[in-house]
Amino acid sequence: MNYYCKKTHGVPALFSFFIPGLGQLVKGDLSKAVGIWAALAFCLFMSIVGIGFLMGLVVWIAQVYDAYNA
Repeated sequence: MNYYCKKTHGVPALFSFFIPGLGQLVKGDLSKAVGIWAALAFCLFMSIVGIGFLMGLVVWIAQVYDAYNA
């Protein structure tokens, strides 16, 4: 694992901004990355009902925040 990416917060947050879960994966949190992907898949499914877009936006913002602070 790259020591630089573990030490800084901005690079993983930038990765997560463009590809959800990638920042957590770069930091070595595989379980968080898989959880984010599962949550976004659920939100995509819930888009059929109409609430999935809002839920997906909340998940996306939370995972960028987590990649920056965790």
